[in-house]
Amino acid sequence: MGLLSRQNTSDGSAEITTTIGPEAYFHGVVTVRGSLKVEGEVEGNIHEALTVVIGHNGRVRGDVCAEHVVVGGSIQGHIVASRQLEILSGGKVRGDIKTPKLLIEEGALFEGNCAMGEKAEGGGGPAEGPAPEHRREPVKAARS
Repeated sequence: MGLLSRQNTSDGSAEITTTIGPEAYFHGVVTVRGSLKVEGEVEGNIHEALTVVIGHNGRVRGDVCAEHVVVGGSIQGHIVASRQLEILSGGKVRGDIKTPKLLIEEGALFEGNCAMGEKAEGGGGPAEGPAPEHRREPVKAARS
């Protein structure tokens, strides 16, 4: 299986996908100007991608910056998705996120802060987090 594969999208246009396979471990910064699918493990940041898909067995320990991010596996780091972020059932995100559109399926896990707006830009990123007056403490269950 090659690193690059050509797939047709539903609208008929071709899309090049870079894949980090299930037995691969990548350490460092990944800059992708197309789409990236992670089925293995990445320790480092992912930048400039159009779409990043973390497969069910995929793991990322680092920040992800892309237009569209889909998480089926796990990300431990901050995410900036300028168009949309999806956390699928079984997906885990531990870190701050910034996106204008967020979809979280039942059975997904998200631990962190979320900033949403008209358009989420990569500048500054979620690592800065929301202003202190917007931070909320976890809700504790009241005892009867």
